[in-house]
Amino acid sequence: MSAPQQPTTQNPAPQQPVTVPVIETERLILRAPHLDDLEPLCAFYADPRSRFVGGPIERSQVWRTLLRSSGHWQIRGYGIWHITERSSGEMCGFTGPLNHIEWPEPELAYSIFASHEGHGYAYEAASAARRASADLFGLSHMISLVDPANDRSLALAKRLGARFERATELMGHQVHIFRHPQMGEAEA
Repeated sequence: MSAPQQPTTQNPAPQQPVTVPVIETERLILRAPHLDDLEPLCAFYADPRSRFVGGPIERSQVWRTLLRSSGHWQIRGYGIWHITERSSGEMCGFTGPLNHIEWPEPELAYSIFASHEGHGYAYEAASAARRASADLFGLSHMISLVDPANDRSLALAKRLGARFERATELMGHQVHIFRHPQMGEAEA
């Protein structure tokens, strides 16, 4: 039998259920995934534009995605926040640190629903998530894995101050790895 994995910054191995911190910005609330998020997520993942994050997928797969988001928090001690627009209370996307077993290291992931694009929400949410990930979880060095055809995501990674590091293949897909500046370094 192998020895249990030692906790690290990338795998804090929480001993108790994790309470997801709420992060507030001027216009957004980053919060834990909720059951009520299923319908907005189903609409997002039905859109062909979700192809950059594993879609389009059917409702049953969206359900598993929602469970995976909640489970990531419990196993890693950090994860994806669901983004809610303060003014309407609507879920409008998700962002936060991911570290699936296939990932080379923790990723700052982000996605904004099409109906909420063009307001700067992706930048506002991803910036807050990156800062909170460093402050709360010690994740001061993160990457973003970006499909080279996803122009919006490429532009956001650069606006966040991330620099292209290399192209690679991940789970059968070509991705570009962008390295975010260490928190404390000059931000974009």
